[in-house]
Amino acid sequence: MVWLIIVLVMGLMLSPMMWLRPSLQQQRMGQLREAARKSGIRVKLGDSPLHEGGQMASYRWAYPGEYPGPRFVLVREAVASDALKPFMDGWRWRVEPLRPLPGEARARLETVLAELPMDAKVVESSREALTLWWEESLGVDAFERHRSNILDLHQQLAGRPDEPAPRKLGFREMRDQARR
Repeated sequence: MVWLIIVLVMGLMLSPMMWLRPSLQQQRMGQLREAARKSGIRVKLGDSPLHEGGQMASYRWAYPGEYPGPRFVLVREAVASDALKPFMDGWRWRVEPLRPLPGEARARLETVLAELPMDAKVVESSREALTLWWEESLGVDAFERHRSNILDLHQQLAGRPDEPAPRKLGFREMRDQARR
């Protein structure tokens, strides 16, 4: 009888610890985020760029400072407004780049978009980074295949900003501005 009481008390003490244990999905997402971080991707859980809001994971591939990227935002058609301009089957421009993308970069972008999982909602590029907003449905191995394609796209977009970088002032120009 004493043993039964001890086992019952131990069970009551350990049951809250089992609730704190991450689920299989949380473990998979943790492994995915850790693998992404190790490969140089900045992973952040933040406010979704979609109108309905909520939290969504963003995976950012930063452009080198001296090679900024173009600015554009592509939204999956399932969550986009019909008023947005279509880019390709399943994707619409929310913000279109000011300069057209070169043929090779455009083809790579189309390939990346066609291969992304259905929970990838937004692909965004700014001067600073190429960002994928998604719900992390893939495992580490499946994401690795997408990561290499996105990295190729990232390299093709780097150094193609919409607006030219500001010209650096020479010594005389800086001196003249300081006198004003």
